[in-house]
Amino acid sequence: MKLMKYSSGMRNFTLIAATFLFLVACSEKKDSPLFLESKRQSGEAEAPVKNVPEDILSTQKAFSTVAAKVTPSVVNISTVSRKKAVQPFFEMSPFFNDFFGGPQYRQSKSLGSGFIISEDGFIVTNDHVVRDAESIQVKLSNDKVYDAKVVGGDPKTDIAVIKINTKGLPAAVLGDSEKLEVGQWAIAIGNPFGLDRTMTVGVISATGRSNMGIETYENFIQTDASINPGNSGGPLLNVYGEVIGINTAIVAAGQGIGFAIPVTMAKPVFTQLIKKGSVSRGYLGVTIQPVTEELAKSFGLPQAKGALINDVIQGSPADKAGIRQGDIITTFNGTEIKDSSHLQRMVAEAAVGSQVKVGFFRDGKQLITSINLASADSAPKARRPQGEGGVPGQTDPLGLITEELEGIGVVIADVARGSIAAEAGIKRGDIIVSVNRKPVGSIAEYRRLIGESRGGNLTMLIRRGDTSIYFALRLK
Repeated sequence: MKLMKYSSGMRNFTLIAATFLFLVACSEKKDSPLFLESKRQSGEAEAPVKNVPEDILSTQKAFSTVAAKVTPSVVNISTVSRKKAVQPFFEMSPFFNDFFGGPQYRQSKSLGSGFIISEDGFIVTNDHVVRDAESIQVKLSNDKVYDAKVVGGDPKTDIAVIKINTKGLPAAVLGDSEKLEVGQWAIAIGNPFGLDRTMTVGVISATGRSNMGIETYENFIQTDASINPGNSGGPLLNVYGEVIGINTAIVAAGQGIGFAIPVTMAKPVFTQLIKKGSVSRGYLGVTIQPVTEELAKSFGLPQAKGALINDVIQGSPADKAGIRQGDIITTFNGTEIKDSSHLQRMVAEAAVGSQVKVGFFRDGKQLITSINLASADSAPKARRPQGEGGVPGQTDPLGLITEELEGIGVVIADVARGSIAAEAGIKRGDIIVSVNRKPVGSIAEYRRLIGESRGGNLTMLIRRGDTSIYFALRLK
């Protein structure tokens, strides 16, 4: 019995001791860390990577510095506009207005970005961000919100200036986009999808992008820094924090393809908008087209560069200076013209009333002349008549059926499918102006010139509506 009592007591003691040790163990386990904290954060664990290259740390610090310095000059823009609601099945009814009281409208809200260019409240953004807006609100980096008004907008470059009534604002510093090189860092700050002051980093992918079909005057910077809806109007920056572009467009089907308006191109535009609320551009008085390899060979030009003049407006500055149809403009104020879009931008950016030196190629010779630029506002708006064909007959070697209309000239009545002319882009209703730069006034003259060109190349000038177009064709 004693042994049994002893044994029972020992068991009780053992149980109590085990319970104590378990509680101590739990206490110790509870106090032990559940995660590893870096020594860089006053912890005990070593960082997985101890020696980060200095250039990476410097780059990271540079981006952080740009964000800290420039973000206060970036603003978020929200707009409210009224858009007509489409009622396709009922609006045409004579009883629509009786029931609904006239056209129905709906409110449309949109978001964009912009950046401050003066301490007294002038802000640059995209024209499409504020176009047709009934109300505009601007939110600063300190979360203060102001009502804004449009100072002026230019749809041809998609640049606008708005104004808020306050002082002492942090203005962005403008850089020089003419010195950009492919591969340089590019930093975008904006308001994508309503996410305030988002910063993305990439490189300059290309410069001088044109013929994108986005705006009238195009000279875009291409970047792979992420640009999304809501970034429009925000700044594209270099590593110095200088504005080098205005983020404008993206390729919806692509990743990492965004476009920004170069700040050097934008400065004259928003300067005029601030001063007078509109933009005046230079006017040469010609219509132009690109110089293809075929056209360059046809005109005897060594390289497919420049802008081919397919029409000269009577009484225009170019007409007064002696520029002719068929001349190829190769330089503008000493700058070599790459293509027709380049010439268009150069003329548009030149001051109205200024005298410019224009170099051009004519009959195998390089010539130069001085032209006094007029204002684009003075350009004539009259349209020329367009001929119409429709008489069946035999096609000529180019695959054309032509007819002669009094007062118009030789009109293309039809184009054979798969013919030389059809493949070149010539259409029914086009008017033949010249063949190999020799005027065509009759069917007989046209046929003679075509006959003289058999087995070789020919250049045909076509009038299409208000436009003249040169075509390079090869007869078989």
